[in-house]
Amino acid sequence: MSEALEQRVMERLRGVKFPGMSRDVVSFGFVRSVEAEGGRVVVDLRVPTSNPGAAERIRDEVARSLADLEGCEQLEVRLDVVPAQRPEQAQQRAIARDPRLLPEVGAVIAVASGKGGVGKSTIAANLAVKLGQMGHRVGLLDADIYGPSVPLMFGIDARPRVIDNRLLPFEKYGIVLMSLGFVLDVDTPVIWRGPMVMKALEQLLGDVEWGELDYLIVDLPPGTGDAQLTLTQKVPLSGAVIVSTPQDMALIDARKGLAMFRKVNVPVIGIVENMSMFSCPHCGETTEIFKHGGAERTAEVLGVPFLGRIPLDPEIVAGGDSGVPIVVARKEGAHAEAFAAVARRVVETTAAMAPPSLTIV
Repeated sequence: MSEALEQRVMERLRGVKFPGMSRDVVSFGFVRSVEAEGGRVVVDLRVPTSNPGAAERIRDEVARSLADLEGCEQLEVRLDVVPAQRPEQAQQRAIARDPRLLPEVGAVIAVASGKGGVGKSTIAANLAVKLGQMGHRVGLLDADIYGPSVPLMFGIDARPRVIDNRLLPFEKYGIVLMSLGFVLDVDTPVIWRGPMVMKALEQLLGDVEWGELDYLIVDLPPGTGDAQLTLTQKVPLSGAVIVSTPQDMALIDARKGLAMFRKVNVPVIGIVENMSMFSCPHCGETTEIFKHGGAERTAEVLGVPFLGRIPLDPEIVAGGDSGVPIVVARKEGAHAEAFAAVARRVVETTAAMAPPSLTIV
């Protein structure tokens, strides 16, 4: 009877998904043991994370999944929270990858969107700089092959140096940068088929002297195409940040992007709601131009973390056009606080998503 109950408990636990992924807590190895005796069930969980709140959510979900299990009259879910791997240790993962690509980079985080025009590049740029301001070693790769924005957003109008057939990234605002826009003429249209896109991405990943980084933020082109697939095939992404505006049309496309990452087993770190609201600088009145709260509701429905809201403000746009990201131009205020909150949650959630088998204890 006890063995049969234990088996049924494990079957239920295989239906408990890790937040943002299609894999369950059993396959991740979070379940250390299950004991069943006389109607009493004890589930022992071991979760590596630097965010105790994430571990608590997993325990609560496990308890909910077993609440109505026949034969389980008394349930105890024990939780052991252990330190998560540091970002720079992510390169020691057991996942096979091309050893020529990013050998000294820890966590590779993609910033993606289901459609264009939602401010994905703005989020990627300010997130990278904010992580650098927090003391991390950070790189930003502009992988938006068809519309590279990093040269303009960082005010760089130069060609990268080449030493021993290796491209040297630019350094600015405490991070290192590389973009296809550094090597193409501004007015040159990129009319490439899939294989050319994949080759260009491989070169940006493998032929750039990135050095030792804690985080590499990758600004992907919008949609779900060759660039995204190439990145997931060549580099084991630590996770993806989905950027959306609050209105329904943008959120529909954001769901498609999220579904794509889940299909290729890339963790979804969370959703950022950009252009969340507009506060009038003269009267202080707040206007919800693109609705409000849609991304947070979508995150809740899809079971992924909500990372925060970024306001709609002319200063953010001006910062991007002038080559000075808003987190550099204004280190204090609502904008800085919003991006700092997103950056902290990205760090915490990335650490919480590190599977036990990949954690160095």
